[in-house]
Amino acid sequence: MTEIIDWVAVDWGTSNLRAWGIAADGSVVFEKTSPKGMGKLTREEFPGALSELLEGVPPARNGQLDVLICGMAGARQGWMEAPYLEAPADLRGLSEGAVRPLMVDSPIVPAILPGVCQKAGADNVMRGEETQLLGLAALMPGFSGMVCMPGTHSKWAQLSGTRIERFSTAMTGELFEVLRTHSVLRHSLVGDLDGPARAVGFDLGAAAGLEHPEQLLGTLFQVRASSLLSDRQPDWCAGYLSGLLIGTEIGSNRHLIGSQSVPLIGSPALCALYARVLDMAGAKGESRDATEVVLAGLKAARSFAA
Repeated sequence: MTEIIDWVAVDWGTSNLRAWGIAADGSVVFEKTSPKGMGKLTREEFPGALSELLEGVPPARNGQLDVLICGMAGARQGWMEAPYLEAPADLRGLSEGAVRPLMVDSPIVPAILPGVCQKAGADNVMRGEETQLLGLAALMPGFSGMVCMPGTHSKWAQLSGTRIERFSTAMTGELFEVLRTHSVLRHSLVGDLDGPARAVGFDLGAAAGLEHPEQLLGTLFQVRASSLLSDRQPDWCAGYLSGLLIGTEIGSNRHLIGSQSVPLIGSPALCALYARVLDMAGAKGESRDATEVVLAGLKAARSFAA
């Protein structure tokens, strides 16, 4: 590798580890990935995982390789806990809360950004999403409104410029998997879940969730009842369950959305589903590339630390 690396940006998730070499002009020189996410490592294994990923990357002109990390490496069960910033908070202060584990006999100098917490009777936490929000603020200067980050644990955040005012978490993705594999609904979800009827079931479930989010517990059993009484197939049932959960999530937040477009940060497929349900709710979702957003956030955090 002949290109000169100014620093390395790292997104350390629960399942995977991603790194980008950043040149002095901000361009990306390389991208590296590893399956060694936080959930697969003991605390003592983090330095080795990072060294392995960055093997062959030369240090900068000063002889050291600065690495700025966001995500689960800073969790209590991660490499070194980075205490949360408390919302409301200006995300330009993320770097001030970074922790710096030592890597003995290595040119790598890591810094781990903190997450954000919320207290005062509305306890909540995030790690990694705060860097995405800072990146969104950098990519959309002056934005003020709700942001949705769909995923296993979806986040909804009120963002005003670089300031996060409040946020909430919906365990939508995890709940889908728990119900699919460990509840009575599993008997209706055996077979091909991605057949042609999935889209039909999704729209019906989303409409039910949007209209009556407060009735989720009662409506969930319709997945099982519909397969028994109306011969609904597994693909329809999977679509209905997914739509019902996403519809309930969006319906519960509808009063906060207003008429402004909601930025969606996550996988393209999942963001497309959320955009579809937002459209059904009379709102609009705008998908943003998650990699672009997290890179913008890491770059912004580093610039504010300079």
